[in-house]
Amino acid sequence: MQPEPAPIIVTALFGHQDAAWLTGLRRQHFPPERNYLDAHLTLFHHIAPALADELKQRLRAETRGVQAPRAMLAGVLSLGRGTAFRVESPDLIAIRTRLADAFSGMLMPQDQAGWRPHVTIQNKVEPAAARALKAQMEANFAPRPLAIAGLATWWYRGGPWEPLSRHMFA
Repeated sequence: MQPEPAPIIVTALFGHQDAAWLTGLRRQHFPPERNYLDAHLTLFHHIAPALADELKQRLRAETRGVQAPRAMLAGVLSLGRGTAFRVESPDLIAIRTRLADAFSGMLMPQDQAGWRPHVTIQNKVEPAAARALKAQMEANFAPRPLAIAGLATWWYRGGPWEPLSRHMFA
């Protein structure tokens, strides 16, 4: 029996070394009872399940035979009750803009709003704890390249995300 359709999340996939490093930081600083995901960079939070086939087609077109987009971890970002790395990538912004244009009128308000690319390291903690981690991370921070290996889609059913598709760059 097939599971019921659910909203779809779209993320960028990191290269192996960056994925391991960022996920390690997330495991170290995210409240363990709330941390059931590896580190990720969300492009869209909620795509309607009826758009799954078209979304996969568009993601294939954006990645097949295409060089991986350049990206940088460019700074440390406060999330109020958490801390993240700010990501700069004109290439990823262009991909996300094309996808947002293609699904214009079908996106949830959160995905229609401006996109602030980031990788969350800590969330849902007291503001003082978030400020302390931000200060600690800023003290040791230097901008660095971030390897983007592909794009992925996930079913969101309220807990850990279920893989739907992966689309790797050349």
